[in-house]
Amino acid sequence: MNTGACDELREACELVHQHDGWVHVDGAFGLWAAASSATRHLVAGLELADSWACDGHKWLNLPYDSAFAFCRRPDVHAATMSYAAAYLVGSGGAPVGADLTAESSRRARAFAVWAGLRELGRDGVAALVDRCCALARRFAEGLTAAGFEVANEVVLNQVLVGFGGDARTDQVVAAVQADGTCWAGGTTWRGRRLMRLSVSNATTTVADVDRSVAAITRLAA
Repeated sequence: MNTGACDELREACELVHQHDGWVHVDGAFGLWAAASSATRHLVAGLELADSWACDGHKWLNLPYDSAFAFCRRPDVHAATMSYAAAYLVGSGGAPVGADLTAESSRRARAFAVWAGLRELGRDGVAALVDRCCALARRFAEGLTAAGFEVANEVVLNQVLVGFGGDARTDQVVAAVQADGTCWAGGTTWRGRRLMRLSVSNATTTVADVDRSVAAITRLAA
């Protein structure tokens, strides 16, 4: 998920199914593009996949380790993940929640997920996706105007920025992290070291982005 780019899912699914394969979509972050009419085309063909996975603790800002798994064959899902033991009530019967995950002892994270989705609603999730993508574009525009290289096409909420050579870029990333105005990580993409900006916080504002661009510009000077 370095760049936010999405594969041609429809073509990939059709090709794999021609060879009797199983298509799994790891949509940890990008699957939420489907929530917005502006970005839904990026995941066109998703419905043809046999299983999906995505996270809630990233873009939706839900509690950490909240995630979702969707499977076209729930019987296969349960057969893969469940296990039987004589002391487990209902073991071996009709699949229940414990038969769908490798974690038998886990907190009730589903309640917090339900509450978050209930609060946001369909329109709220779409607005969150749209706003984060717009702020990522603003990041890219501001850093480009400051004379830095945006190395990727900004299609979702990810921005990759270069500051010259690899060593120089890592120095700028370290300086930004130490400064504290914003936080950005370093990454390697196509053999280059780049700063990776990911806009996902629900409370991020235009002012936050502008202040961050100013700080990065100051620290890179």
